[in-house]
Amino acid sequence: MFNLVGLITLIPFIGFLVNGIFGKKIKNEKIIGAIGCLAVAIPAIISIGIFIQILGTDNFTPIIQPIFTWFQFGSFNVSVAYQIDQLSILFSLIVTIIGLLIHIYSMGYMHGDRSYYRFFAYLNLFIFMMLNLVLADSFLVTFFGWEGVGLCSYLLIGFWYDQKFNGVNIVWTGDAGKKAFIANRVGDFGFLIAMFLIFSTFGTLQYSDIIGQLESTSSMFYDSSILFWITLCLFLGCCGKSAQLPLSVWLPDAMAGPTPVSALIHAATMVTAGIFLIARNSFLFALSPDVMVIVAVIGVITALWAATIGLVQNDIKKVLAYSTVSQLGFMFAALGVGAFTAGVFHVMTHAFFKGLLFLGAGSIMHGMHDELDMQKIGNLRKYMPTTHKTFFIAALAIAGIPFFSGFFSKDEIMWSMYNNGSFWGWLILAIAAFCTAFYMFRLTYMVFYGEERFDKNEVHPHESPKTMTIPLVILAFLSAFGGFLGVPYALGFWACDKPNMIESWLEPIFENANKVLHFNGEQIHSIEYAFIVIAIVIAVLGIYLAKYLYKSGNLTKANDIKKSIKPAYTVLFNKYYLDEGIYAVIINPIINLSEKFLLKLVDIKIIDGLVNGLAKLFDWFGRGLRNFQTGLIQNYALLIVVGIVFILAFLLI
Repeated sequence: MFNLVGLITLIPFIGFLVNGIFGKKIKNEKIIGAIGCLAVAIPAIISIGIFIQILGTDNFTPIIQPIFTWFQFGSFNVSVAYQIDQLSILFSLIVTIIGLLIHIYSMGYMHGDRSYYRFFAYLNLFIFMMLNLVLADSFLVTFFGWEGVGLCSYLLIGFWYDQKFNGVNIVWTGDAGKKAFIANRVGDFGFLIAMFLIFSTFGTLQYSDIIGQLESTSSMFYDSSILFWITLCLFLGCCGKSAQLPLSVWLPDAMAGPTPVSALIHAATMVTAGIFLIARNSFLFALSPDVMVIVAVIGVITALWAATIGLVQNDIKKVLAYSTVSQLGFMFAALGVGAFTAGVFHVMTHAFFKGLLFLGAGSIMHGMHDELDMQKIGNLRKYMPTTHKTFFIAALAIAGIPFFSGFFSKDEIMWSMYNNGSFWGWLILAIAAFCTAFYMFRLTYMVFYGEERFDKNEVHPHESPKTMTIPLVILAFLSAFGGFLGVPYALGFWACDKPNMIESWLEPIFENANKVLHFNGEQIHSIEYAFIVIAIVIAVLGIYLAKYLYKSGNLTKANDIKKSIKPAYTVLFNKYYLDEGIYAVIINPIINLSEKFLLKLVDIKIIDGLVNGLAKLFDWFGRGLRNFQTGLIQNYALLIVVGIVFILAFLLI
């Protein structure tokens, strides 16, 4: 199966070409959708086959599968090659399986759209780019996929470029796409600088070669400034792609795109690219402890920042967007304290329940004529039972209720934070976890319970078609039971020697980093059981508070609290004024500099002045020459004679 790895990326690209070139002529939604789905289903099958083959191989060592030579200058050769190991295949499975479910869902969600074929072409292109990102054997090929998913994000967020996103806050979808594109360019600049530093330091961009040099001469690089700047610049790239402070402003506005886009790109795959990059270079980061601290601090702050904003949002997709930013913060916090397996495990469980939540939101929109304001919905469980049940399971999972998937991965992260000596980090994450449980069940109770707050004469809620509900059911199953792949050793040690299958699977990937950090994931601490109980209590309290305030559908209690804390509510509702601060400190000064200095002085007066001045000079010179062109033969003869006289005089003298 290993020699088929090239097909994992090739087939989605073929799907992109077929739908992109011929989709408009095909005109049949079922055929277009089938092409798009097959282009992801086949890579998913191949990925599963490779996964099984690795699983059945003792002491598996990574395989580099060359595809073709990209370019060559003298002895310098750059090849496109894929690295087959436990990390790349795990991410390939996440991308292809979740991607396939979202493709199937999109067949029903996008029904009737005039650019149906274009949507599936973009989805296939995104899958192609994302698979290149996670399978790459070098920074350069990863960067190709990295930029590719950024392009696809721009295309898909702005898919309805001529429309406004009719959520609680109105925004043009095209503007949202540009905002995402520009914010990501800031992070990509850091990635580029990191690659330049890596090549100048190691003389290569191949992951395996860099690890080999670090293994043999790690003491030479340990704690050096060059490693600090390499990893810091890489982390800047991760902040852009994975929406960490201060580059997190693009993700909430990205909800302007179609809901399947939100589920695929901004919940399950693209935004986790930053986590993948750090995990892939865990050895590099482990040798730079200062940057590890920065990663943990930014992750913890982002988790709390986004979670508190999610408490007061009324737009369903905005709540889920800030929830995504918060959960990404949890993942970075785990990576920052060296719990790489826990961070990657949360990537997987998050893909299950957050993908389900976004697709559930799309189902709500489908049944409510695109209504997104929770204050205008209510009691949908009566009309949409499948959507309600699956959404409820996802809410339990993200809240961390035993024994749903989020319970295992989030608890592991919080325990890792405390176990690595950061009580305050654990406390902040605990507050963020409480907020998560509260705002997710606030959303659930406002939408599916209580009184009906919509106009029954204009809105007729109904369940979504099977193409949309079947993916919901599958993701609900994964959200409910997927966490058992990573049962903490403290909870499952009596069942087998290695109950945490994810940890066992990824152990070879993080072996070098764990040696540097002296990390042992199979230690039992009696206090860990207490922290597990505390985490459960926190989640239950958040759910109970949301139930007390919102389950009845009467928003009086919540509105009274809102009035009593109006200043704080205003700050949270306006997202701590981060957007306004960025505009005031960065964007507006740049615009003023561009308009008042660069445009008026440099462009108009200097550049245009120089060009126009040269034009005027030649115009003046031409007008002078025109006086000699009188059209009279006598004048021309006189000038010839005068010229001859001057020449003779010059020669004689």
